[in-house]
Amino acid sequence: MRIGILALQGDFIEHQQTYESLSIPTKQVRLAADLAGIDGLVIPGGESTTIGKLAVDFGLMEPLRTFAHSHAVWGTCAGSIFLSKDARRAQPLLGLMDIRVERNAFGRQVDSFETTLNIPALQAVAPPNGPFHAVFIRAPLIEETGPQVKVLATLENGAVVAAQENQWLATSFHPELTNDNRLHRYFMELIK
Repeated sequence: MRIGILALQGDFIEHQQTYESLSIPTKQVRLAADLAGIDGLVIPGGESTTIGKLAVDFGLMEPLRTFAHSHAVWGTCAGSIFLSKDARRAQPLLGLMDIRVERNAFGRQVDSFETTLNIPALQAVAPPNGPFHAVFIRAPLIEETGPQVKVLATLENGAVVAAQENQWLATSFHPELTNDNRLHRYFMELIK
């Protein structure tokens, strides 16, 4: 298994380090040709508008969509926005996951926070068992999900912060900024 990480902007190095700590080979993806030889793709957090504009500039939009139709793709934070069908504003989106996302739903940088989440799907990749420590930085919120989308995690108020649609995964938070690699391992199971 080899996991690609979209390396246009954002915290792609942190995802790469997490997979390398699991002895999983990675490949940074910047051009369409880089999609060859990978089994799944992580779209990291960063700035969704910038990621989208760079994907357009580098001719990646259609190759990414084509890849995603037959491979697992995971978007974290800004990556979840880029995966969505609707971000409530005009910006380049892959339009794959049937979710509507609100950007910066929790406020500005100073409103970033950490919390624990109950994510029952992670029991399949335990240990460790128990809640997942989640880091939210200028995080989006998954406002609406389509009928094929499975909600994986919510905040205490019911706000959706992790979802899956077939082989696509979206998390509003940054799993790569913690020492808990269960979501990275869960994504490996989607690839298999």
